[in-house]
Amino acid sequence: MAIAKKKICVVTGSRAEYGLLYWVMKEIDQDPSLELQLIVTGMHLAPQFGLTYRTIEEDGFSIDAKVDMLLSSDTPVGIGKSIGLGVIGCADALERLRPDVLLVLGDRYEVLAAAQAALVARIPIAHIAGGDTTEGAFDEGIRHSITKMSHLHFVTNAEAARRVRQLGENPQYIFNVGSPGLDFIRRMTLMDRAALEQSLDFRLREKNLLVTFHPVTLETQSVSVQFGAVLAALDSLGDEFGIVFTKPNSDTDGSLIVALIDDFVARRPHAKAYTSLGQIRYLSLMAQVDVVVGNSSSGLYEAPSFGKPVVNIGDRQKGRLQAASTFNCGVTEPEIVSALKAALAADCSDVENPYGDGKSAGRICDVLRQLVDPQSLLKKHFFGLDDGHA
Repeated sequence: MAIAKKKICVVTGSRAEYGLLYWVMKEIDQDPSLELQLIVTGMHLAPQFGLTYRTIEEDGFSIDAKVDMLLSSDTPVGIGKSIGLGVIGCADALERLRPDVLLVLGDRYEVLAAAQAALVARIPIAHIAGGDTTEGAFDEGIRHSITKMSHLHFVTNAEAARRVRQLGENPQYIFNVGSPGLDFIRRMTLMDRAALEQSLDFRLREKNLLVTFHPVTLETQSVSVQFGAVLAALDSLGDEFGIVFTKPNSDTDGSLIVALIDDFVARRPHAKAYTSLGQIRYLSLMAQVDVVVGNSSSGLYEAPSFGKPVVNIGDRQKGRLQAASTFNCGVTEPEIVSALKAALAADCSDVENPYGDGKSAGRICDVLRQLVDPQSLLKKHFFGLDDGHA
């Protein structure tokens, strides 16, 4: 009699998160003892973010459920209502799919919605990239909340493992696997410069910058003022620099940044913006530019693997583990200009990436494969720091 496959349901709600999950999903899909289920939600289903669910399908994955949750409003009220819609939609999807484990990554509100639905449905949750800290955004609270709802913890570094342990989680179920985003870099074939330019319909200059700036959701200063300083600093470099923007996620006030980007590139032929580059074009571009600029986690996770300096602006990533190639600065034009100059003069070719070796997906799949009784994980004991465990 054949042994039933364990059903692992992956949830993805944004292009960046999907890129990190890609090889984890591939490993699960190819494992004879596991069955991949896929719930797609959030930005993937929204026209203004490029309908990126089509990319997922083009990559060969079957989507088991689409949960439409995004409202057109990116106000705090709109985001709150979107979370509620996500809980409702994910509850329906999970009731139909009945997975053995729900696998989620990161700290976005789409993932929070899925985790809440799974928790009350008594579905064990495996969480990738818990234990990090980012003090400038409400993602911090979401990430730690998902950790407390989760039963398996796939962290990206030793410090994150220590924090998850500090939150009272069972050390037996905390696994330091590294960042799965590095698996893509290790396994992919980069586009060369000519092919990339043709695909982007944009001519790279002698010096180039890749810019991604997301709203900092816990700041009192307006996003328009913050991003205005970023654009002023970039403009001061002159038109000999090629500037490529990737537009922000569906966070509070993200539409304000999109409008400012569109206005900036409309009047500058040396700059261009993209709603979604896809993982291969994005990482190929990262390999070609001279500096990665902004406040995206990709600057800390992936850029060191390419030996690229990163200008990390403001507090959005404050507290997250950083490579020596990171140049931190405040959100004023003089500070950003100073950091850009320092980064452009730096040689970061020998920098070590602190997020692992690009073999995370296999480690995650190994744990899921060896899991005998997922339901036994549901009743959790709080492991205090004085319980005698490291």
